[in-house]
Amino acid sequence: MAPQDRGPTAAAGCRMRMLALLCIASLCLGAAWAVPVKEERRKAKELKDDLELYNPDNYDLTLDSYGEIIDLSNYEELYDYGDFAPKVEVGTLAPRPKNPVALPTPGAAAEPMKPQPPSPPASIPAQGLPSCLLCLCIGTSVYCDDADLEHIPLLPPETTYLYARFNRIGAIRASDFTGLKKLKRIDLSSNFISRADADAFHHLSSLQELLLPENRLTALPELPRSIILLDARLNRIPSAGLRHEAFRDLKQLQFLHLSDNQLDYIPAPLPQSLRSLHLQNNNIQTMHEDTFCDSQDHSQIRRALEDIRLDGNPINLSLFPNAYFCLPRLPTGRFS
Repeated sequence: MAPQDRGPTAAAGCRMRMLALLCIASLCLGAAWAVPVKEERRKAKELKDDLELYNPDNYDLTLDSYGEIIDLSNYEELYDYGDFAPKVEVGTLAPRPKNPVALPTPGAAAEPMKPQPPSPPASIPAQGLPSCLLCLCIGTSVYCDDADLEHIPLLPPETTYLYARFNRIGAIRASDFTGLKKLKRIDLSSNFISRADADAFHHLSSLQELLLPENRLTALPELPRSIILLDARLNRIPSAGLRHEAFRDLKQLQFLHLSDNQLDYIPAPLPQSLRSLHLQNNNIQTMHEDTFCDSQDHSQIRRALEDIRLDGNPINLSLFPNAYFCLPRLPTGRFS
């Protein structure tokens, strides 16, 4: 080929090579740019999925979904407590003992070890075992139901609710509740309680509910003024077992249940706060006109006292028509 013909051909070849190089460079740049873009998209998708997973509106951690949300398969790998074990480097010298004489001489016969006297066992506190070892403690509530207890166990000072039903507890001592200033509810149903110290509950300034049904009580101890509900059904309490005007100063008392006892009369005076009085199945035969209402004040209305049960007693309620004028409804009982 003539030299004059090579010039245009060479120039065209150079342009083609330059164009090919530009195409390759653009492809490389595009591929390099696509990698971070894909990575950013992947991270954005993961962030969106995490936000959806932990959205309070969608988050429902139940026993069924617990395994889906929290993966416990690698629990041992995450918490490898072996990392805290002391490491011993091979080839290092052990530290010199403080008492070199105690080291055995090489080649000497080892002396037999002298038996050491056994160490005395750790003494148990005088208060006895805490209730949380005998019962179930959840928060400030102590559950001792059907635990074969013969006395009330030592309670944590923060106890608010005590349930010790269906046991063999025979007595309530004043020391059983010492220092329990937050105690609000005591349930000792279905025990063998025949005696309670006179001041067993008086110092419990926060006590609101005292449940003692199905026991063997023959007397009621003094009650704190904070009491709202007293349930002492199915005991053996006679009228002589109640303190004189036992309920007059209990301004918070709303529920007084003393059915299935041995009462001879209605324990008046009753506080104005009272809403429910259950005295059925006793031995009540009569009442005073002032038992429920003030006979000197015919304008009196006791709207709170709506539930009075006197059925199962030998009293004829029709003989005392002036005893109910202040009540919103008549007592339940025999009127003939």
